Amino acid sequence: MTMKQKELYNVIESLPEELSNKVIDYIEYLKFSYMTKAPDDLIIKDDKDLLEKLKKGMEDTDNGKVCSIEEAYEEVKGILAN
Repeated sequence: MTMKQKELYNVIESLPEELSNKVIDYIEYLKFSYMTKAPDDLIIKDDKDLLEKLKKGMEDTDNGKVCSIEEAYEEVKGILAN
């Protein structure tokens, strides 16, 4: 185990279980984002970016710009295949 891994382990180990679970979820998200090299519009950079993407999604829904779950699945599958 590297020094950074030990440091990370110690930090996570010192957290309350609920918070350590959130940290692990975030690490998994980062790992997924990095490994899949997802397009920028699928990556949430910070709280402001999240709010902007949620707002755009709500506007798209209000304007009828929605698709079925099957269509969304196929689009995501195509993006990840690249």
